[in-house]
Amino acid sequence: MMARPELSTALPVAPPQRASLGMRFVQELRRSALSYAFIAPFFIVFLLFIAIPTLAAAILSFTTFNAVEQPRFIGWTNYINLLTQDLVFWKHAIPNTFKFAIIVGPVGYFMSFALAWFICKLPQRLRTYYTLAMYAPSLTAGVAMAVVWLIVFSGDRLGYLNGLLIRLNLIDSPQLWTQDPRYLLTIMMIVSIWSSMGIGFLAMIAGIQNVDTQLYEAGKIDGIKSALQEIWYITIPAMKPQMLFGAIMAVVGTLKAGAISMELSGVNPTPGYSGHLIINHIDDFGFIRFEMGYAATLSVFLLVLVYATSKICMKLFGSRGE
Repeated sequence: MMARPELSTALPVAPPQRASLGMRFVQELRRSALSYAFIAPFFIVFLLFIAIPTLAAAILSFTTFNAVEQPRFIGWTNYINLLTQDLVFWKHAIPNTFKFAIIVGPVGYFMSFALAWFICKLPQRLRTYYTLAMYAPSLTAGVAMAVVWLIVFSGDRLGYLNGLLIRLNLIDSPQLWTQDPRYLLTIMMIVSIWSSMGIGFLAMIAGIQNVDTQLYEAGKIDGIKSALQEIWYITIPAMKPQMLFGAIMAVVGTLKAGAISMELSGVNPTPGYSGHLIINHIDDFGFIRFEMGYAATLSVFLLVLVYATSKICMKLFGSRGE
């Protein structure tokens, strides 16, 4: 007869309690304290100057706010007014911004790459001086605007352009170049292209200099015979990350431009809205009319526009794994 197994009298062991989410966060923070210390400055700056302002703009876009009284929630009214009522935005700000971006962006981007390539072909001792000469206008754009371009396009006979054209008998009297709606946007494009050698230009120089020279030697063996083929088949594919960065910076730079029109014409809105860009429209409603809710709506629209164009640039120059 088989023995009956004895029943165990031991109490069941309780499963270990899981640490709370807060405790796990503190433990992870202690374990990787040094890593978090290194990223803390960037995270704080990003939070204070990008994340919080973006969130605040998105919230304010659903309100009416005059910067004095409490914001009042009005739902989608600002967006409806933007799409249906704001004729200045659709007749002037949007067309002017796209004209400005389509010309200044690609031309400045091409010039950045071309000048970066030519500078990298110079002897090493000359590269620094030429790089500084091309990059300096983007650092001192405001000073250069007052010293150079406002004198060139001055509306009296002392202006360089007026003086030259009068001397050549092409005009009879001085022209108010920066006050004339026919010329203001063109002048803005010229000045912006001149000062467009910014961070993207430096990134392209770094990208070209870091291309492996063995690739050029292998290309010559494979049949590459001209500098243009060398650029197309070796240089550009080897520096796609820098090309992408330069393209995004060009897009952001052209879409956020606006101060140049006020510096040239001296007023906002510009004469006949000829130089009125999206940023000028935001400044008009935000800092002249103090309609902060509607200005926030325009800012959200600009943010979405920049994001969409940046995604297009990533499709053109990005690749998987980058």
